[in-house]
Amino acid sequence: MGKPTGFLEYDRKTVIDRAPSERINDFNEFHIHLSEEERKEQGARCMDCGVPFCHSSYGCPIHNLIPEWNDFVYRGRWEDAFYRLRYTNNFPEFTGRVCPAPCEYACVLGINEPAVTIKDNECTIIDKAWESGLMVPRPPQSRTGKKIAVVGSGPAGLAAADQLNQAGHEVTVYERDDRPGGLLMYGIPNMKLDKELVLKRISIMEQEGVKFITSTHIGKDIPLSQLVEEFDAVLLACGATKPRDLPVPGRDLKGIHFAMDFLKANTKSLLDSRLEDKNYISAEGKHVVVIGGGDTGNDCIGTSIRHGCVSVTNFELLPKPPEDRFEAAPWPLYPRMFKVDYGHAEAIEKFGKDPREFSILTKEFIGDENGHVKAIKTVRVEWKKNSEGRFVMEELPGTEEEWKADLVLLALGFLGPEDTLPEELGLERDARSNISAPYGRFTTSNPKVFAAGDARRGQSLVVWAIHEGREAAYEIDTYLMGESVLPKMRP
Repeated sequence: MGKPTGFLEYDRKTVIDRAPSERINDFNEFHIHLSEEERKEQGARCMDCGVPFCHSSYGCPIHNLIPEWNDFVYRGRWEDAFYRLRYTNNFPEFTGRVCPAPCEYACVLGINEPAVTIKDNECTIIDKAWESGLMVPRPPQSRTGKKIAVVGSGPAGLAAADQLNQAGHEVTVYERDDRPGGLLMYGIPNMKLDKELVLKRISIMEQEGVKFITSTHIGKDIPLSQLVEEFDAVLLACGATKPRDLPVPGRDLKGIHFAMDFLKANTKSLLDSRLEDKNYISAEGKHVVVIGGGDTGNDCIGTSIRHGCVSVTNFELLPKPPEDRFEAAPWPLYPRMFKVDYGHAEAIEKFGKDPREFSILTKEFIGDENGHVKAIKTVRVEWKKNSEGRFVMEELPGTEEEWKADLVLLALGFLGPEDTLPEELGLERDARSNISAPYGRFTTSNPKVFAAGDARRGQSLVVWAIHEGREAAYEIDTYLMGESVLPKMRP
């Protein structure tokens, strides 16, 4: 590295966030980036560690060449950093904002010091590339004449489409929503990922030759079998969009919604009319209870606060995670640790306490005379190991509680892809109902149909979706051409 002693000389310094009391008044991104000199210092903290785990399978699924572009950041060689970053990552403007950065948990420096700010460095590199005009259309020089349909325009579909287009194929991406982007557009709130940036990146792809067809639901508006007949190959990157429900008494009451319905409607209304059309599920003046943690639960908290809720509570069935690493997740594994995310910080600022209640089980929804939810009955639970060494949940007598709730949001994760597409072609499914397509081949039981991303692996990270999209593109290119011109990187 250009500054071998940088990790000894500079402390970790992350981006600064706008104050919670300020940012809850809008849906704009709230990170304030460091100065260029400060960012160079953060690049200098990347040590000459010998065996960098950050870009191994423990750290980065797409194998970003992190030490190389960190060195370029330190040296101020931003154009070189951009090209090194783009070599492995089609969309650093997305991962630099929404990725939980497993690379930082695998950082060698992170064994006994605060890890390198890899995610922030990545975001700065791509933002500078946009500002300096490096992000321009680069259409392929020749075409193969092969046509490929991609179903779904989330991160897996976009990554595959970008790779296949660069290989010279004609790519058409089908999206059932009115705007392309899938999860990136409607599953992640605007304050975490500005939708203008998503559309700007997709516009580059369009200028490079990728065709996007929106408001078209494959399996309903157009049969999947028609795509199989008309195209040389089809990639299913339709996500894992079947939400996990909570079948307890009172579930049919009004005012109980899946988290993604809440988040999607809010973003669509925000983009259509700055929320003036009122075509969204409003939390204004309501006691909100979010059931389920993770990023989605946190996003529901932040969105509810921006609506003007009078309270927000977050139920998590599992115990509170530890503050530090624990024995079951040693370095360089990604650990489940307690953290205060942006929504939690905003709730603490507005209501004076962390909104999360851990080890709590929802037992019943209580309704009013109009059939609308008004409260939730819960009980506390304890997790113990049984005789087989597995953790099991036990309800604790005498811990029953009742909570006010005018609006309940279910953020319990997803069970896999919807049934329409695999059932139409009779595609094989795995034990978790995902489309069966072996990792490394991505081929389904129909030789012309491939699958990647959450539809194949189940609910996962944006960076894993990009990885799967890139790898599936390699396999599709090989299937069509006999060999592939695309890079191949596998953990």
